[in-house]
Amino acid sequence: MTEDRHTRLNRLRWQSRRALLELDLLLERFWLREETLVTEEDEAGLQQLLALDDYDLWALVSGTKASDSKQLEKMVARIRQA
Repeated sequence: MTEDRHTRLNRLRWQSRRALLELDLLLERFWLREETLVTEEDEAGLQQLLALDDYDLWALVSGTKASDSKQLEKMVARIRQA
């Protein structure tokens, strides 16, 4: 893994730290399970998800809200599996 990619993934992992405990725990499990599997395409989806506020992100992850983006739905499904 190149230094730039390693830095980007660390930044995403840091942005995954959330004030909402349920999200924080779920995203931590995602990183433990999926960190080595995250592609550059996944990075873009994660950036979009992590830009959301906690309650909007929780609505997507908990299934009370759906996204129009297939990329975001794919990432949400992977987070749910973790």
